[in-house]
Amino acid sequence: MGELFRAFRDQDSGCVSYGVQLPDGERWFVKEATTPAAQASLDRAWTFHRAVRHPAIVPQLHRITVADGHTAAVMPWHPGESLYGPARTRFRALPLASVLRAIDRVLDAHLAVEAAGMVAVDLYDGAFLHDFGADVVHLIDLDEYRPGPFVLQEDRLPGSARFMAPRNGTAAPASTSARRSTPSPAPPASSSTPETPNGPGAARRPSSPYWKGPPAPTPLNASRTYGSSPPRGALPAEGFGVRAGGSPPPENESAGDLVSEVTG
Repeated sequence: MGELFRAFRDQDSGCVSYGVQLPDGERWFVKEATTPAAQASLDRAWTFHRAVRHPAIVPQLHRITVADGHTAAVMPWHPGESLYGPARTRFRALPLASVLRAIDRVLDAHLAVEAAGMVAVDLYDGAFLHDFGADVVHLIDLDEYRPGPFVLQEDRLPGSARFMAPRNGTAAPASTSARRSTPSPAPPASSSTPETPNGPGAARRPSSPYWKGPPAPTPLNASRTYGSSPPRGALPAEGFGVRAGGSPPPENESAGDLVSEVTG
């Protein structure tokens, strides 16, 4: 079926992952759930990848059933290093033009995420896989991204507090729960001029089909409703984005179906 050439076993997510090489040399990344919580995360990710496509986002293309009724997601293998570790220092030493290209690619991917009505959750440096040879960044492990708006039932969003606003990185006081349905007054209007498609930064954003201009200011909501801004426009029918047509992939594929599909 294939040769296991890499394993990632000690993961906080409750998943184990493998690099698998097929006899023809093609490589795939397989992420398997081993706990109920990990399975819920993979199910959420499967929904996300059915809605969003972008060249920067490594897609989940197949799903197979494994032991104990859990599933495993199958994605293309991409070389690179996670910027969560020492590679971050190497990334910071790159020429400015390379860093700006990577940032633009990440931001453009999130315009596609927003246009699909999704909300970014648990985005941190471990989600950035940088291929230093090709000088390109990929987004991985976006398993907590979800449709918006949503009301958070826990005290805080999942993920690292280092990448959250201060109000999201700490537990809410117990008395807050009684006030969560009461909207806060709108913040005062900013005196600064908002960025427009022709304003600052436009020179770095000319090719994105997702940039529709800044959204109108919206009031803060004490009920912790995230992702309440409306989508900035439909995704293009062709190219990357949501699936342009046809039926979605089946909910589950057998390992035999996957091998026959991958190997032709």
